[in-house]
Amino acid sequence: MMNELDALLDDYISRFLEENRAANDLGSLLAAAGVGLRPLIDHCTVRTLDVDRRARQFTALGYLYDSNIGVLEFDSWWAKVYRKPGYPALFIDQAYTGERGQSSLIPDWVSAHGDECFHHIAVQVENIEHAIESLEGRGHAFAGAIVGDPGTDLRQIFTQPEMKNNAVFTVLELIERHNGYSGFLPPQADGLMESTRRN
Repeated sequence: MMNELDALLDDYISRFLEENRAANDLGSLLAAAGVGLRPLIDHCTVRTLDVDRRARQFTALGYLYDSNIGVLEFDSWWAKVYRKPGYPALFIDQAYTGERGQSSLIPDWVSAHGDECFHHIAVQVENIEHAIESLEGRGHAFAGAIVGDPGTDLRQIFTQPEMKNNAVFTVLELIERHNGYSGFLPPQADGLMESTRRN
C-alpha cells in the first residue's frame, strides 16, 4: 500500500505532467525505457506566501529543514530546502514582505495558481547540452542560457514557461551536478527565476 508521502508526491508530479509539455514528453520517454521520471527528480519547488506554513504538510510526512544550507537569501525573495532520504529535495520559496519583495515574481504566481502545486521540477541530467538538444528536437524551447559554467559544481536551465490563464505557470528545469554538490547557489537560482520574467 502506498504511504501518504508517496501518494502526495505522485499526485503533485502527475498534475505537473498534465500541465507541462516538456516534462510530460520526458516522462513518457523515460517510462517507455522502464526508468520513470521520479527517480531522476533532483528537487521540486513550491512557491508560497509563507514558507514555514507551507512546509508543515511535508514536515508532517518526514521532510526535515536542511540547516546545513540554511535560509537562501536573494534580492527580493528567499527560500528554504527540506530533505527526506529517498525523496527529491523540496525547495520552498516566497517573496520578502514589504518593499524588499515588491519586484519578486512569486506573489503574482501564487495569486494566479495557489501554492498546492509545483512551480517546477528539476531533472538531473548527465550532459545538459545534450538534454537541451534532445528536448529542442522535440519542439521545446528554453528560457535564457545555461546558468553555470562547464565543469562547475552546478549547471541549470529552465524551459520556456507553460502558460495558464494568460499567466506564466510551470517550467521544467534541467540540472547537471558535479563533485558531489547537492546544494543550491543563490546567484544561479536568482538568474533562473528571472529567466521566466514576462514584462
